[in-house]
Amino acid sequence: MFAERAAREENGQFFLRIEDIDRQRCRPEFEESIKEDLDWLGLKWEKPVHRQSDHLGNYQTALNALQKMHVLYPCFCTRKDIVAEISQANRASHQTISGPFGPIYPGTCRNISVDERQSQLATGTTYALRIDVVRALSLVNDIHWIDNDRGTVAAKPEIFGDVVLARKAIPTSYHLSVTVDDNLQKIALVTRGEDLRLATHIHRLLQELLGYHVPKYRFHSLLSGKDGRQYSKRNNSVTLRTLRESGHTPTNIREMVKFY
Repeated sequence: MFAERAAREENGQFFLRIEDIDRQRCRPEFEESIKEDLDWLGLKWEKPVHRQSDHLGNYQTALNALQKMHVLYPCFCTRKDIVAEISQANRASHQTISGPFGPIYPGTCRNISVDERQSQLATGTTYALRIDVVRALSLVNDIHWIDNDRGTVAAKPEIFGDVVLARKAIPTSYHLSVTVDDNLQKIALVTRGEDLRLATHIHRLLQELLGYHVPKYRFHSLLSGKDGRQYSKRNNSVTLRTLRESGHTPTNIREMVKFY
């Protein structure tokens, strides 16, 4: 509702994007449920719907471009390896190496030899493609974005360390996909939840590297229940379907949503 209202206020178009890059967890019936909920709320979106699973080739093109810049490297570390490495680094420095979303990857695989890297790839070892943020930043000038609520914000992607942009099993990531999608769809105003505001630091770096246009950004507060916990599937939170079945109307829902 926040995105639809923002589009209407800007005399723009409202787009529906289905983020279904994880094919094991995403099913057609889930997409239909989303459409049913939005239609019940009275929201109308442009056709066709943008499905990320239809654009894996576009994400690969972006990865290829980044590879040519030598800002990506394969990381063969398991989660257990990373936890152990971080724990060791913390003991040595007596401080926690962390970013906005938790511990920062210590860069274990960033400087391994070419021979070791090729050997790991040849044996089929599972890997993730990470961006070398320090090297990437050396290729761009100072970067920022326009936040509709906070004005000009300086981008500091280094606070995240070398984030994952793709995996062997899933050839893209949230960060890469939404950055490519925003450019493909020529999005002028990106609307996201407050929990994703900081991710814009990474997205702006990718936009600069790939020569993409820069949209403006607007973020909304997160919904929470009476217990103060944020609504989420993990917490078995109330859904639009249960609200609808219990007698609520679209007008009731709009009144319940504080940012609307």
